[in-house]
Amino acid sequence: MVVDNAMSSLPYRTIVSGLLISALLLLFLEHFTEMDLQLEDWFFDKHLNDFPWRNAWFATDFAHEWLKSIIINSGLLMLALVIIDRVYRIRQISDFVRYRLQLIALSSVLVPAVIRGLKRHSALSCPWEIERYGGHLPYLKMFDHIPVGWHAGHCFPAGHASTGLWLASIAVFWLPHNPRKAAWVFIGGLSIGLSMGWIQQMRGAHFLSHTLWSGWVAIMVIFLLTLAYRNKIFKLSHKQ
Repeated sequence: MVVDNAMSSLPYRTIVSGLLISALLLLFLEHFTEMDLQLEDWFFDKHLNDFPWRNAWFATDFAHEWLKSIIINSGLLMLALVIIDRVYRIRQISDFVRYRLQLIALSSVLVPAVIRGLKRHSALSCPWEIERYGGHLPYLKMFDHIPVGWHAGHCFPAGHASTGLWLASIAVFWLPHNPRKAAWVFIGGLSIGLSMGWIQQMRGAHFLSHTLWSGWVAIMVIFLLTLAYRNKIFKLSHKQ
């Protein structure tokens, strides 16, 4: 009964409705507006015929290399800890922490894997590859007809953003006993990933819709993992 009450505290129907509505909104914005082009026009310098941020130190060395490496290595360390605990059952780790670490470790693997899997099968190209921004390919939207002989761009959704989006799963440490703090941690984690995607947009590597769809996929993956772990993590008797 305690677990059932805890599970009912998570607004599952609201989350599912939010995912459906946000997906429809993203589809509308991507297909019926010019938000992607308008934003990239802002970052593109017509006189240079290039994106000024494309090779900037902050966007390349810091955001694309150092920050990415730190987050990836953090995920790998957490995954290693979870594997060691599965094999040797570390006594110092309580069940409250154990199952949450497992969910976060799985998120660090599955969020980037799912997004990059979708990206691998995508026909859409990156901004710097299309004619409008000095490239050689026409601009296509998600539901546009793919020309015969089209060379797939593999640029949708945003892969770099996925590196940080899994950090939103850390919010599970505050569920179900402190949902308000969990929500803020979730938003903070998403913000890191979306910011990484935004920097890529500044470089001309992605459109806004690419980053937003990555965020949507990340939320879906984390939500499904939370459902899978609901009987293990929603135990109020173990709250800290």
